[in-house]
Amino acid sequence: DVQLQASGGGLVQAGGSLRLSCAASGFTFDDYYAISWFRQAPGKEREGVSCISSNDGSILYADSVKGRFTISSDNAKNTVYLLMNSLKPEDTAVYYCAASLVFRKFRDPEDIWGWMDYWGKGTQVTVSS
Repeated sequence: DVQLQASGGGLVQAGGSLRLSCAASGFTFDDYYAISWFRQAPGKEREGVSCISSNDGSILYADSVKGRFTISSDNAKNTVYLLMNSLKPEDTAVYYCAASLVFRKFRDPEDIWGWMDYWGKGTQVTVSS
């Protein structure tokens, strides 16, 4: 069965960096996947942060993290990473990774946020001011 394990969260000062990892099992990165990072801050709705799709390597970022966050994948390790630079207090949240193993086409690329089939447990990221 598909499992996703997020790790790498922690406490960091504003302006600092963290790298989150999403280790996937139960499927191989040789097949199609779309793996996304989401976050949910206290009292706020969950939001999509970034997504990487294997069919064409397409990458999606939320406007709030463009230029600061970088998503990447290591097929040999079945792992997707989220490098977060220039962190801000408003980045504080529980970060989750999620996956879809079904290729879908979307008119709006951001529609992919609503089609994740598998979810991992979150990792807490806290950015102090």
